[in-house]
Amino acid sequence: MPRYRLTIEYDGTPYVGWQRQDNGPSVQGALEKAVKAFCGEQVTAAAAGRTDAGVHALAMTAHIELSKDWDGDVVGDALNYHLKPAPIAILKSEKMADDFHARFSATARHYCYRFVSRRAPLTLETGRAWRLPQKLDVEAMHDAGQALVGRHDFTTFRAAQCQAKSPVKTLSAIACEYEDKSQGRVALRVSAPSFLHNQVRSIAGSLAQVGIGRWTADDLAAALKAADRAACGPVAPAYGLYFVRADYPQDKLS
Repeated sequence: MPRYRLTIEYDGTPYVGWQRQDNGPSVQGALEKAVKAFCGEQVTAAAAGRTDAGVHALAMTAHIELSKDWDGDVVGDALNYHLKPAPIAILKSEKMADDFHARFSATARHYCYRFVSRRAPLTLETGRAWRLPQKLDVEAMHDAGQALVGRHDFTTFRAAQCQAKSPVKTLSAIACEYEDKSQGRVALRVSAPSFLHNQVRSIAGSLAQVGIGRWTADDLAAALKAADRAACGPVAPAYGLYFVRADYPQDKLS
């Protein structure tokens, strides 16, 4: 059966997350419903990451299998038609080899967490970033975050309900920088082969403590070393988090 790789952008605000659940609408469910409306087939869409409720995606990778050999653009356009008015868009649709898997073929995943440092409430970016009324020391956040790079026990930054077999993960890179200093827009960018449940939001919340001066870099390092969920700072809200992209070996060859 032809396998299609989908690159998907979505606003996670109205969804319980990527994964289909009984307690509300999901991105996966909306996509599968659009496939059914398009060609009458019941499919199960697999994705590179299972974003939580309220988390957005700039370029989530998913794949589906269809019985008919459609052109990739036809699939993408048809799904976009049937997804309306949901805040989900298929940015790209392409046929792939049968061994491609959106989750298991991915070699890295990249997330971005967005802060806005300003006293005034957000208007245009409501539900798109975490507003902190204090001024953030972005350089201190960046420097403190480097202690998290590498292979560590991330129990401190792992949700209690995380189902991963081990809390040990390898963080490939972390960077905190201004997107627009004059407007107080700050981006935390984190990359790893895979992540624990709530890991990025937990790191973002703890680094915010560094940014507002409540924690030092040593405090963050001590929190990591404690391997204790109680040592984590406040978990950052979901609406500031974006799944940026996943990397695949095929992309380097094309």
